[in-house]
This record gives sequence, structure tokens and C-alpha cells, in this order.
Amino acid sequence: MASAQDKRQRADQSARPRNADGRLWTIGARIASPIALIVIWQVASTVGLLSPRILAAPSDIVATAVRLIESGELITGIAVSFLRVVAGFSIAVFVGITLALISGLSRLGEAVIDPPIQMLKAMPFLGLLPLFILWFGIGEAPKIGLVAFGAIFPIYLTLHGGIRGIDRKLIEAGQTLDLGTAGIIRHIIIPGALPSLLVGIRYGLSVAWLSLVVGEQINASSGLGYIITYARDFLQTDVIVVCLLVYAMMGLLTDGLVRMIEAYALRWRPQVIA
Repeated sequence: MASAQDKRQRADQSARPRNADGRLWTIGARIASPIALIVIWQVASTVGLLSPRILAAPSDIVATAVRLIESGELITGIAVSFLRVVAGFSIAVFVGITLALISGLSRLGEAVIDPPIQMLKAMPFLGLLPLFILWFGIGEAPKIGLVAFGAIFPIYLTLHGGIRGIDRKLIEAGQTLDLGTAGIIRHIIIPGALPSLLVGIRYGLSVAWLSLVVGEQINASSGLGYIITYARDFLQTDVIVVCLLVYAMMGLLTDGLVRMIEAYALRWRPQVIA
């Protein structure tokens, strides 16, 4: 008679092919729908149902992307836009973390800092671009400032919530072990709030790219937004779509980078999903 362990092993071996087939079917289904959409889009453009002035065909978009890459225009635009996001987002991370620490670790700090942050968060920050231009001119400052301003709030809110959500008993245990304020922040507050902070950074990055899309289309002389503005004036929908796809890919890549950092920094957490 087979033992219970042998039965479990046979059950596991029979379940693995089914799980693998299920994953392959899921991946295939996720890939099939975008491919079908692109095929329908191409056919509609080829037979004339979709005008190039409304939306260029996928084949034209690919050809335009190759042309822009070969000319160096797209690479230059990506580099300029990426540097703007890096500059603005770096400011947002520094300011957001600083404000969240002050507000989260002190009741007085929360009373002073949190109400203005909540008020500013409710404002349509993209509408502040005209004011930024009046304050900082038409150079790089308003674009970087808009990116920084938009990305601060997700970082601040998630980190503040993470700090406030830390178990008070952990802090009391740290005080029992004679940890000072700096030690409690380093060994208890930061590790406990790090998952929330990384979520805020991912969300802040998406807001940063959204802010840049708007900021670069006003008084810009370089970057992806400048290419879009120039293409809009000449009804070049293929160029516009290429730049929008690049924005999406850059946002996806930066989010993937943060996810890699998150997987490394939070490797001590148990995995809920295999």
C-alpha cells in the first residue's frame, strides 16, 4: 500500500503540469488581446476606415520610430526628459521624506505640516504651470518644479501613513533596549515604514511622468513634449503616438526598477503569492 507521502508526491507531480499549462494559457490570453487589437487597427487603417489624421497605422508608427531613432531626435528627447524626471523626482523624494518624518514622528509637526499638505494635495497641481512660468520663467525650472510638486504628495502620504501605522509596542521595546531617537528611527521606524514608502515612490514616479507630459508641451525647446508639440502643429499623429509610447515605456521601466529595489530591500518579508 502506498504511503501518504507517496500519494502527496504523485499529486504534486500531476498538479505541476496543470499549473504550468494554466500559466501558459494565462500568458497567451494576455498577449492575444493586444495583438488582436493591433491587427484590427492595422486592417482598419489599410482599408481606409481609420484616417491617418485621426490615428496613424501601426506600420507607419514603427517606421516613424525607426526614423526618429536613426536621426537621433528621439534618443535626445528621451535623454532630456529622463534628466528632468530625475531632477524633479529627486527633489520630491527628499522633501516628501523630510516632511513625512517630521509630521509622522511629532504631533506638533503633524499639526503644522499635515493641514497645508492636505490642502495643496486637493489642488489641481497641473493647473499651477502658468504660475510656475511666472515665478521661474520659461526655462527648466517650471518643468522640474511641476514634476517635483506632483510627486511629493504620494511619497509624503504613504510614508506618513506607514510611520503612523507602526506598532507602538515596537517603539516601547526599542526604548527598553536603550535605543535613542536616532536608533529607533533607524532600526524600527524606517524598516517598518519602508514598504509604504516604496509604494509611494512607485506612485510618485507615475505622477512625475504625467506632470512632465504636460510641462514639456508648454514653452519647451527639447524633450519628448517638444517633439509632440511640433508634431501636433503638423498633424503628425504617428510621431505623437511614438512619443506617447516612449513615455509609457519609460514609466514602466522606472516602475520596474523600483520593484527590483523593493524585492531586494524587502526580501525579509514572507511571500504571500508564489
